[in-house]
Amino acid sequence: MSENTQSPRKPRVAVVFGGRSSEHAISVVTAGAVLSAIDRDKYDVLPIGITTEGRWALTADAPERMAIADRALPSVADLAESEKGDVVLSADPANREVVLTEPGCVPKVLGEVDVVFPVLHGPYGEDGTLQGLLELSGVPYVGAGVLASAVGQDKEYMKRVFVSFGLPVGPYEVIRPREWEQNPAAARKKIVEFAAEHGWPLFVKPARGGSSMGITKVDDLSGLDEAVEEARRHDPKILVESLLRGREIECGVLEFEDGPRASVPAEIPPVTDHDFYDFEAKYIDSASGIVPAPLGDEATAEVQRLAVAAYEAVSCEGLVRADFFLTEDGDFVINEINTMPGFTPISMYPRMWQESGVSYPELVDRLVQAALTRSTGLR
Repeated sequence: MSENTQSPRKPRVAVVFGGRSSEHAISVVTAGAVLSAIDRDKYDVLPIGITTEGRWALTADAPERMAIADRALPSVADLAESEKGDVVLSADPANREVVLTEPGCVPKVLGEVDVVFPVLHGPYGEDGTLQGLLELSGVPYVGAGVLASAVGQDKEYMKRVFVSFGLPVGPYEVIRPREWEQNPAAARKKIVEFAAEHGWPLFVKPARGGSSMGITKVDDLSGLDEAVEEARRHDPKILVESLLRGREIECGVLEFEDGPRASVPAEIPPVTDHDFYDFEAKYIDSASGIVPAPLGDEATAEVQRLAVAAYEAVSCEGLVRADFFLTEDGDFVINEINTMPGFTPISMYPRMWQESGVSYPELVDRLVQAALTRSTGLR
């Protein structure tokens, strides 16, 4: 037997990040953390950034350049190795090669991709659009599929699914694009009637947004129109929610060989310099959560049960962060789930699993391994 037998190549993981949503910068930060943690002895890694205009670009493998520095947010444009080169993934399931094309140059084959780790947040990445492309290409990927990603991104339909499964949600109202554009007086009246029933203040937010962007706490009618327009800058469909008084509790769900399991929960304490846990508090001022949350055994078990139930209701895969309110009456209410929660150094999802005995590198590895064992298509 020849002694020069070639060893099998390592699985190649394409970490795809950035994107066209308003959460572009947070996706870059998340990618930097994932690139720092992934085991280079076990995997080949290919970083691919999507610019805010939607161009797929080969980027520097430089996690140190992907952090928030002096309140400045990173971008794919700053990391792209070429201003015009495009990364192309074949739509042929029999061909997983990634190709780099540049004007005036022969296309360069970057090699096959075995799995994609899509660390995009918000529309055009976390909402099923990228997942659909990967399904067409036949490339396995980390996280929820097309349907679960779409439902998990749209807070209206997420809540409708939860209600259909008997899970507790708080009062909400939806204002669709046509309502506000064609008859703003009627849409405003709809919100005022909601406030009359459930009380002020209200939270006005994009229906398909994340990272607390575009959310305004509205104390009375005078601030309503401005709040609606702010939310509509991120999404033409908006969600209006009543204030739920109580504690903010989060819980992570992770796919194991025997099914999904819940982490220890965390608590987001009240932030003193902000009206609520908004983008600035989360990512700029680094408001910290309490892990594990100071809950009794019974309450901990209940929130873990609800987190897994929410994961199952939406048919999620891989991972989910479920966010709750623990009301003054002692009941848990599901606020939302995130099918691709933040993986920044201060993000709650990895912190909860760290406290549950799964380190950051182990968490990344488990997600990649779970994706490698799943096929694309109906499953």
